[in-house]
Amino acid sequence: MSATETPPSLVRLTVSSFSARVIAGAIILLFLYYAAGVVITLLFSILLAYFLDPAVEFLERLRLPRTLGAMVTVLILTAVLAAVGYGLWTRAADFAADWPKYGSVLQQVTAGVRGKIKGIEGQVSQIAPAEGAASGSTSPSGPGVVHTLILRGIGSLYALFLEVTFMPFLVFFMLAEKRQVWHGTLQLFPASRRTPVKETLEDVRDVLRDYLAGMTVVTLLVITASSLFFWALGMEFPILTGIVSGLLNMVPYIGAVLAWLPAFVIALAKWSNVGQFAFIAAVLTAIHLLGLNLVAPKLVGHRVRLNAVAITISLLFWGWVWGGMGLVLAIPITATLRVICDHTESWKPIGRWLSD
Repeated sequence: MSATETPPSLVRLTVSSFSARVIAGAIILLFLYYAAGVVITLLFSILLAYFLDPAVEFLERLRLPRTLGAMVTVLILTAVLAAVGYGLWTRAADFAADWPKYGSVLQQVTAGVRGKIKGIEGQVSQIAPAEGAASGSTSPSGPGVVHTLILRGIGSLYALFLEVTFMPFLVFFMLAEKRQVWHGTLQLFPASRRTPVKETLEDVRDVLRDYLAGMTVVTLLVITASSLFFWALGMEFPILTGIVSGLLNMVPYIGAVLAWLPAFVIALAKWSNVGQFAFIAAVLTAIHLLGLNLVAPKLVGHRVRLNAVAITISLLFWGWVWGGMGLVLAIPITATLRVICDHTESWKPIGRWLSD
């Protein structure tokens, strides 16, 4: 055997190790997909616990027991979210009452688009009749597509039920028993690894906390600016549409385009000029881009440190796995992965690739 040849045993070991990693990755992916409700609820609870922990620590400095401080913080957050949800529900109910007006205009626009598509299909069918007939017979029905998109957007009704019912309890227990959970997590690792693991967890905490705080401020600013813009245009439901626009801002890049759709639906009842819709799209895009590129970097700083390619791939992947919820969680998950890679010697090249 020459010096440059690889021993067969080493080749078999390498192939076996690679196969094991592929199988493990596939099992993890299947778990994340089929256990989406549980995993999403857990991840959102962790994010909220990191976000609310400074408030609990502040109450502790005021000599309030941590358990009681965690309960007060969670109750205040629940009350605020319930009040905001009630306000949104009333505005959404008003919008639903006026939906026949918007629905009729939307049907007219949809009918016009379908007419143009059928005209194109007719021209194509003259060239390939069989293919044209096949394509016309397999068109999906409108309600089915809308229903599928709604379910895909929220992950699933089961996931939504878990998030609403279990999340407050999970956040409370995580806040109240923070020290026990922290200590128990460190005990999972050998004594020689606990210091690096502690540093990694602290960096993850700082990254997620800064990201959540920064994105919360940016989202509120986008909601305010969008609502004022819609109000200045004289559009109906300016606050409701502005809130939707601000929430979509939590999805980088894609949210700036998705924010056009609710505004376009409302504007259809008032305008028909393409230039006016282009103006709405341009102003909304400018608001979102200014928030993400000027305000967010100053608030979040350089802690997240993800390049545009990594962000785009993470949005594609987690959006494919979890739908709308995956788009919201993509950046926190990828930022956490980047921190772990930075603290793991063999993974540092991946961390450098993810960094900006």
